[in-house]
Amino acid sequence: MGRAEGGPRGFAARAGGWSARHRWAAVGIWVLFVVVSVLAGRATGTEELGNGQLRGETTQADRIVDEAGIVEPAGESVLVQAEDDTLTSEDAAFRSAVDAVVTAVQRTGEVTAVVSPYDSGSISRDGRSALVAFDMKGDPETAPDRVGTVLEAVAEVQQEHSGTLRIEEIGSASMNKTFDDAFADDFTQAEYSAVPVALGILLIAFGALVAALLPVVLAITAIMATMGLMGVVSQIQPMSDTANSMMLLVGLAVGVDYCLFYLRREREERAAGRDARTAILVAAATSGRAVVVSGVTVCVAMAGMLFTGIGEFQSMGLASLMVVAVAMVGSVTVLPALLSLLGERVEKGRVPFLARLRKGAGGESRFWTAVLGGVLRRPLLSLAVAGGALVAVALPALGMKTQNLTLDQEFGDSLPIVATYERINEAFPGGADPAQVVVRAEDIDAQPVKEAIAAFREQAVSSGASEGPVEVVTDTGKDVAFISVPLVGGSDQERAEKSLLLLRDEVRPATLGAVDGVEAPITGQVAGSLDFNEQLTDAAPPVFAFVVAFAFVLMLLSFRSLAVAVTSILLNLLSVGAAYGILTAVFQHGWGASLVGAEGVGAIVAWLPLFLFVILFGLSMDYHVFVVSRIREGRMQGRTTREAITHGVVTTAGVVTSAAVIMVAVFAIFGTLSMQSMKQMGVGLAVAVLIDATVIRAVLLPAVMALLGEANWYLPAWLRWLPDLSHEAPGAPAAAEEARGEEPAPARI
Repeated sequence: MGRAEGGPRGFAARAGGWSARHRWAAVGIWVLFVVVSVLAGRATGTEELGNGQLRGETTQADRIVDEAGIVEPAGESVLVQAEDDTLTSEDAAFRSAVDAVVTAVQRTGEVTAVVSPYDSGSISRDGRSALVAFDMKGDPETAPDRVGTVLEAVAEVQQEHSGTLRIEEIGSASMNKTFDDAFADDFTQAEYSAVPVALGILLIAFGALVAALLPVVLAITAIMATMGLMGVVSQIQPMSDTANSMMLLVGLAVGVDYCLFYLRREREERAAGRDARTAILVAAATSGRAVVVSGVTVCVAMAGMLFTGIGEFQSMGLASLMVVAVAMVGSVTVLPALLSLLGERVEKGRVPFLARLRKGAGGESRFWTAVLGGVLRRPLLSLAVAGGALVAVALPALGMKTQNLTLDQEFGDSLPIVATYERINEAFPGGADPAQVVVRAEDIDAQPVKEAIAAFREQAVSSGASEGPVEVVTDTGKDVAFISVPLVGGSDQERAEKSLLLLRDEVRPATLGAVDGVEAPITGQVAGSLDFNEQLTDAAPPVFAFVVAFAFVLMLLSFRSLAVAVTSILLNLLSVGAAYGILTAVFQHGWGASLVGAEGVGAIVAWLPLFLFVILFGLSMDYHVFVVSRIREGRMQGRTTREAITHGVVTTAGVVTSAAVIMVAVFAIFGTLSMQSMKQMGVGLAVAVLIDATVIRAVLLPAVMALLGEANWYLPAWLRWLPDLSHEAPGAPAAAEEARGEEPAPARI
């Protein structure tokens, strides 16, 4: 159990000691780092994640288009639809409205290739709906920024025909504008809400304004630095909007938590009678070490997302990894310096009632003491009940269905464009998200190729995959043709995928596939979702194995205990499984969905399960390392295992509860946003952290450790050659030497 005098104390302890001695240098270096990072990010700009990040037919189609030098314009459509059965496309009033739309969009000067439904045949079977099609001029990437003028022109025509006709625009530019605006609004709401919420909880936890501000300020500076670094890194790995959101979410939660662990331990040591310098050194050697271990675990867990080969995951993984690393370094370097500078002034700005409440609370939690007493009296029963409950909660995850969410799934009925999307799908099944066949041949005008395209158009409808119209646009100079196929199923992703597979597996082989030298990948929104899921399914096992294996090794080295390493993995897996189960129950099956505004989603966004696994496996180590480190300290100080468990759990209950409340509150803010993908992420993370900090840490962990007894500290002889990354208990010789200004023995980590 013990360690020889003068043994290594670890990187965190040495960093804390150096910072406390060179406090102005430590603060100056941190400020310089943040400023340089921000300026570097502004200088380089941020490369946005584009297409071509997937394997399969979606990427093949993108490659053909890129190699041909074709820039596909941003296509838009205007739905002209009678509000009742009194008007049809044959009536003069209907024709007049269509002509007014054509004239209005042309006058904006932003569009090209305007086609009337009377020329294209884009009229519904009942004659009540028609589509005016056109393309946005210029770069399709900037079309969402310029489509506003066209939307205003269409809105004016709608006002002139209000009460008789619906005239509404939809397309890639208008949908992307809607998505970008909603994402920006959600992101701003999260930014403005998360910081005050975290500060309020910290104020309650510490009862003093300065102490509450420290973690928030360090978290914000870590986020600022990471934003700058993301710009630099994006030159190699482009970043997505989702990566920005992840970075903010993870950065605030982890940054505040890491500082909270450190600050609470420093205050506890001072309250126990240690001088300010020694208190900082003990906090560095204990809580600082826990921060480093958990931070490294999170970083490596995030690195697992780089193995997926999917750009979205790689950008999220890198962004999260960087902000955790920056927050971790800040908490073990600049925080000790700030505490040394502030001294007793860290208690400034006391809130009288909260300060008295904190003073009277003492170092232990009465509530968790009572809970723990019951657990330790009946550990086997506690394990069976709590473990069985979490397994039951996890069961719905066995039927989890994942997909890229369609527009109506993502936004529900909160945006007008969603209603337009649904009306187009009803009048023209699959018309809002058609499949697109990109055909390339040595000679696109060769008779066999033309016949194959014609046969494909015919069989796409006769097979039942599409109700038409199937449209073909040929670029003779590039020897490429584009076939647009509205899929039966429309916004029903499951039915639309069946239609897509029918095209890929039956219609295409019998037509285009029968002509030598013809490539014909099928892409589109439905195809992209299907290809993404398939690639994700292939990538998940190695990512899961990597994260689990590394976490196991790190726990083994940090605690030199086989039992602690194994139970860490099993408890984390149980926590993640329970989060999956709740996500599936709420967002897929709709159990209690109205409570979070998630009616009608019916699926989990495709990227979320793997992301949740990686981030939760990392974040759960915060509490696990913190609690188990304290239990191990108690055991090293001579307590029995049960006494050490009691000591470790009840003395960390306050800080774990505060940290968990902050994380749950920050994550829950994302659960209130309008986008269902952000809502699912927020709810999933909040629920998992809540389970982890209560059921796992306060019931299952002590129950398992009580049942194992002395076996908790067992390390087989054949593993004792492993490096020792554990630490001494407070008051060990190295800490005392540092407090006296003596140079401690060299560290091994």
